[in-house]
Amino acid sequence: QVQLVESGGGLVQPGGSLRLSCVASGSIFSLSVVGWYRQAPQTARELVARTSHFGGTNYADSVKGRFTISRDNAKKAVYLQMTSLKPEDTAVYYCSLLTSLGRDYWGQGTQVTVSS
Repeated sequence: QVQLVESGGGLVQPGGSLRLSCVASGSIFSLSVVGWYRQAPQTARELVARTSHFGGTNYADSVKGRFTISRDNAKKAVYLQMTSLKPEDTAVYYCSLLTSLGRDYWGQGTQVTVSS
């Protein structure tokens, strides 16, 4: 069983920065695709960024150049550094893990609010 625990959300002013962290339990982290999704009220959950076990990354067009995803396999952790935050980045951010067998796991979510 895999558990994902996120932290680092909060309230930030436009133009500010936040760093989200997600730590996983279990032994499959290093072979998994891990990433971040977000969901704003009354919208569908959307991919923000993800990274494969060999280090490849994908970003949503809306965050390219502002967000950076990284992972530390030894710590079983994935991070999302968010800069130049905009009000439209406000959402609940979820950590995800997709195993090599196609099973996915989700964290409980952390709220990010960008507002002056």
